[in-house]
Amino acid sequence: MNKHKPKIAVLFGGCSPEYGISLKSAYNVITHIDTAGYDIVPLGITQAGQWFLFDGDADKILEDTWHNPSDCTRAIISPDRDDRGVLVFTKNGVRTITLDAAMPVLHGKNGEDGTVQGLLELAGIPIVGCNTATSALCMDKYKTHRIVKAHGIRAASSFVLTNTAYIPAYIDKAEELGYPLFVKPVRAGSSHGITKAACKNQLTDAISLAFQYDDQVIIEENIDGIEVGCAILGNDDLIVGCVDEIELAKGFFDYHEKYTLETSAIHVPARISAQKAWEIKETAKIIYKVLGCTGFARVDMFLTPAGEIFLNEVNTIPGFTMGSRFPNMLKTLGMNFEEIVGKIIELTVAP
Repeated sequence: MNKHKPKIAVLFGGCSPEYGISLKSAYNVITHIDTAGYDIVPLGITQAGQWFLFDGDADKILEDTWHNPSDCTRAIISPDRDDRGVLVFTKNGVRTITLDAAMPVLHGKNGEDGTVQGLLELAGIPIVGCNTATSALCMDKYKTHRIVKAHGIRAASSFVLTNTAYIPAYIDKAEELGYPLFVKPVRAGSSHGITKAACKNQLTDAISLAFQYDDQVIIEENIDGIEVGCAILGNDDLIVGCVDEIELAKGFFDYHEKYTLETSAIHVPARISAQKAWEIKETAKIIYKVLGCTGFARVDMFLTPAGEIFLNEVNTIPGFTMGSRFPNMLKTLGMNFEEIVGKIIELTVAP
């Protein structure tokens, strides 16, 4: 009697400015899943929001040539719990693929923010990664900071704008935080729409840019220090990778630098004492638990010259490219890419 192989949907693409990064991450996830233990169901979402079952070579995902009639069949997640899976619309009718779990590899809006997770929970499909509430919470930088502050963890002082009509009043309020300061969309990833404003004259343009990515904008004090991060795996018992450090030659770790490292470098391990690395890991674990994270996440923090630790943000679906920080931090524990992906899936469903 053949053992049932769990069917794992991998969701990629999406209606997000981070569509291209999702393709790269999903390619690496799909090509490093143990196919002896799992059946992979690749579900691609175009930038226009169309869903397809993809049945082609994984290289086409990486090249962004996946969306073509030869390799794609229209498909959707069924919200009906009797189906608990994917409805595929073929020429001969509709067939159902029952899923054991689904792993969204969708960065930013409409994928990392709880929208897709909500659909999966409604359908009764186990999620590889954080649930709906946690995904939505961690995507909201302002609410995330308020919650961790309530648990005694430092985060930058900030306030939120919801309407461009009141920009003059907000400029006065920004003065209280002091320059430079950061202007960010409240719910966006990969540093899209973020500006480090050095003076009052730069603030209005920075706010206008941030509003292009979200209907809420956060103005946040600048924290002097280095940016460090922790890769975390687990539900109850947590595995924490080696702390990394971003070295910047100038500016901040924006979208361009994240994916080119043109004038920056990432050090793994971070160039800090063992004691301070331990403190950062313990703080990251508290943040992970307080926010309700499960499966995996990357917790980004600042370490000041005085040794204080401040939360920056939590990424519930961090990058999975070969150069991404999350897998590289875990590799320091002796875990290769296949083992990292396997462990993440096993936290939801065992082969």
